[in-house]
Amino acid sequence: MSFNMTQEEREAFLADVHVGIVSIPEEGRGPLAVPVWYAYEPGGEVWFTTAKASRKGKLLGRARRISLCVQTEVDPYKYVSVEGPVVALERAELERHERPMACRYYGKAKGDKYVETIDRSIESVVVRMRPERWYTVDYSKE
Repeated sequence: MSFNMTQEEREAFLADVHVGIVSIPEEGRGPLAVPVWYAYEPGGEVWFTTAKASRKGKLLGRARRISLCVQTEVDPYKYVSVEGPVVALERAELERHERPMACRYYGKAKGDKYVETIDRSIESVVVRMRPERWYTVDYSKE
């Protein structure tokens, strides 16, 4: 019996709202693995934002490839892990990136309120990764 997800299943799972753990190579150390809010549409790129001057932002500025893992935390357990190249790092825009992401995770009212707390003096970037390798498990297939 295979617990692997089909392409359609894995893309739908990744497109759902989960907190992801991004892993970024760091010379002389293990990879930096930190939680992120992210967005994905089937067939597209994974994207998320981060402060450009943060440790994560600096490492992403040098990274050629990253991994992102998302999971359920209740039985039956499922996860999707994707790995691929960083294809773009661009300046984040409040209305194009920050607000839609906050509303994705918090809903409109709370998301709009969250956006008011963002320190606009800190430059953020959008990181885009093209998924090339997929690793999946869906234990509901037992």
